[in-house]
Amino acid sequence: MSMKEISPKRKAFRCAFPYTIPIFAGFWFLGLTYGIYMNVSGFSFWYPMVMSLTIFAGSAEFVAVNMLMGAFDPLQALVMTLMINARHLFYGISMLDKFKGLGWKKIYLIFGMCDESFSINYTADIPEDVDRGWFMFFVTLLNHFYWFSGATLGGIFGSFIHFNTEGLDFVMTAMFVVIFLEQWLKEKQHTSALVGLGISVLCLLAFGADNFIIPAMLAILAILTFLRGPLEKEAERS
Repeated sequence: MSMKEISPKRKAFRCAFPYTIPIFAGFWFLGLTYGIYMNVSGFSFWYPMVMSLTIFAGSAEFVAVNMLMGAFDPLQALVMTLMINARHLFYGISMLDKFKGLGWKKIYLIFGMCDESFSINYTADIPEDVDRGWFMFFVTLLNHFYWFSGATLGGIFGSFIHFNTEGLDFVMTAMFVVIFLEQWLKEKQHTSALVGLGISVLCLLAFGADNFIIPAMLAILAILTFLRGPLEKEAERS
């Protein structure tokens, strides 16, 4: 079958799938860990299965285990979730132009935007003959499926699996380091990356590991907005 005979959806899927292979490895490890954690905490496999399908926010889902085991406090749950996932506000702003004109797919792309899907959809060089809307849709759908299937299997088989899961969450940290290095090598000027790194380190020292993310993102947004003009001119010259 020639490339011209391949449907736009299938072509977009074939293009998107290789980008998600590293995510598959990380999400399955973490998803299995989450499902096992839910199981040993006394919850049926239905909990991680439904939560991974409808919430799709890994950090919030881990925190939700303690919330479900504690006293009913919806306000605390709301504040905690906003704190954990506040970074997605900035992801959404960055994707406003990319999501224009995508119709119903835009709704799912907004719902399914996780760190990994954002990283791929924002930075991927999508070929001109591949529909960008379907490409981003399949990236998001595949990542969602990886997390959902891992969490579900972990919940089902958690009672039969006995091993130390400590340290598995470092898989995602390693993956983001690789993504950062790839973007560093791809870009000719690194001002924005250095600004992000510098501000993050300063906020980490000032606010501590548990509270630095939101101040760092606000500071990065403010400084990069102020430097937008010079950065765009520098990019044009390079």
